Amino acid sequence: MMFSVAMTAASDDNNRRLDRILRKALGKMALSEIYLLLRKGLVLVDGKRGAPSDRIKAGSVITIPQEAVLYRPEPSKPASSSKAVLLAPYILWEGSGLLIVNKPAGLGVHGPASLETMVLDYFAEKIPFSLSFKPGPLHRLDKPTSGIIVFSASLEGARYFSALLQDRRIKKQYLALTDGTITAPAAWTDFLRRDKNNAKTFVSDQTAGGAQAAETLITPLGTADSYSLVKVEIHTGRTHQIRSQAAFHGHPLAGDKKYGGSFQPKGFLLHAYTLEFPENPMPSILRAPLPNRFREKILTLFGKNLLDTVTGS
Repeated sequence: MMFSVAMTAASDDNNRRLDRILRKALGKMALSEIYLLLRKGLVLVDGKRGAPSDRIKAGSVITIPQEAVLYRPEPSKPASSSKAVLLAPYILWEGSGLLIVNKPAGLGVHGPASLETMVLDYFAEKIPFSLSFKPGPLHRLDKPTSGIIVFSASLEGARYFSALLQDRRIKKQYLALTDGTITAPAAWTDFLRRDKNNAKTFVSDQTAGGAQAAETLITPLGTADSYSLVKVEIHTGRTHQIRSQAAFHGHPLAGDKKYGGSFQPKGFLLHAYTLEFPENPMPSILRAPLPNRFREKILTLFGKNLLDTVTGS
């Protein structure tokens, strides 16, 4: 069988298992086929037969059969489109293997014409090629939600941020406009269950299948005309956590039709506002400027003083 020397391990591949590198590098190939290649000795590392558990060093040459090259994902194109340029105004911070962006409301994180494609275009000529690493978002943010989202720029950065999240050492705060009057701080501790068929999250009994604990702290900032502006701090990151808990506790996000919110012409207002880090080299706190629509709503309902307080003007 003909071989094609097509892959050289980069710094982000260093000390990773061979099977994990192949799963990324041959992303279109079934996992069973990858292991078949390995069992047959058709994958070589620096000229020697590779085993799934081999730890690969940066600079090692991984040789694969010619036909396996067909299963490699398309390489990122150079940043020739305007998407890379358009991303620049939304970048809040870049460094330590991370890119932190202020996502506009209505822009999806994944898929075609998404924030992820803009980030990949931005990185196309900025970060070295890697067989096993691809920049991507490190946490969730719904398409209608605006604000801070973190992307990995290196494998080391991804591991660092994910470890901080896992240990709950990152503090995430949102601003939200809710229905009803909230006058006192509240701590919502519930169990949430995701209904994938309806793409909706429900508060459920702890014993329900798939139920996960969710912790959310609410701090009221102002009330007017049966609306409340609240600061929301989440200690867990469940899908639709804020939206589902707000609805369950009688204060759905204004404009959130899916969860019973009042009508708003352009949907709900939820903004990932601040991100606080526990240590250097990360900034102690990052703030994402409010979208114009959110600023105008606060000004209309609650006045300039509260708007200035929230935005730090």
